[in-house]
Amino acid sequence: MNILVIGGAGYIGSSTSKALAAAGHNVTVYDNLSTGHRDLVKWGPLVEGDALDADRLRSCMKDVRPDGILHFAAFSLVGESVQNPGKYFRNNVGGTLNILEAMRDTNVRNIVVSSTAAVYGIPEVMPITEESPADPINPYGETKLFMERMLADFARAHGIAWTALRYFNAAGGDPEGETGERHTPETHLIPRALMALDGKISDFHVMGNDYPTPDGTCIRDYVHVQDLARAHLLAMERLLSQNDGEGISLNLGSGAGLSVKQILDAVEKVTGRSMHFTTGPRRAGDPPSLVADASKAAALLGWKPERSGVEDIIRDAWNWYLKDQA
Repeated sequence: MNILVIGGAGYIGSSTSKALAAAGHNVTVYDNLSTGHRDLVKWGPLVEGDALDADRLRSCMKDVRPDGILHFAAFSLVGESVQNPGKYFRNNVGGTLNILEAMRDTNVRNIVVSSTAAVYGIPEVMPITEESPADPINPYGETKLFMERMLADFARAHGIAWTALRYFNAAGGDPEGETGERHTPETHLIPRALMALDGKISDFHVMGNDYPTPDGTCIRDYVHVQDLARAHLLAMERLLSQNDGEGISLNLGSGAGLSVKQILDAVEKVTGRSMHFTTGPRRAGDPPSLVADASKAAALLGWKPERSGVEDIIRDAWNWYLKDQA
């Protein structure tokens, strides 16, 4: 397959590019490098371009003639989306519209899109299935849900086959140390905890200790980035083998919820270092608990998490962090 990975210079996009190349597929990365990194493009050529540049996108698709698109080019910070919703609607919704119209115009018929558990908002029942009501509580989740609705509309109008992968908390790093998490600023729990251990930040806060959970901190479902990458590969291969225009949204998670405090305990255990932190107020837009039921992905893709135990996640993240800082 020839696969165009839009946003392939980022954390999950680069990991998925590696998985595609390892499976024998040809990868081209399209990225504006605003949050991605040139040195993480290792498994195919880089075309520098923005998802908001419709002409550039269309030209790239004409040149590459991809069998399918993997779309990672969306902003993903919950707190920022609350403070600056326009940025998120412009990029996430507008960029996806440009991608879909370029696909229509160049006769590309398959797309796998990075979606999120944030589409569910504050669910009443755990674990969360795909039949749980979609009711986002922040602009980030709203834009991702709107992206999925756009996919369904373009499928009906233009025969585009799609899969949206609603993943929960991506974590970890490439076990071989070739790619990993690198954000500026870094907002995610595990890399921030590692930065605090290394003395790179002195203001590590647990955001809220009064949630209705056993220890008062948020519970999340952490899934290893390598498992996510494999799911994207399987989803694209399924689309191309079926070629029937089916569209579906699938949860990706480990099915095990861990609290912030449990993660910090595991960080101490894996690294052998002590964590020091303070407790701050809740972050706007954060549900108390999000845990996935990923049985549909298991049934349709043959996917199950293989490396999403918390110690594997933290060990791979720590090894990547130390290598990336060297």
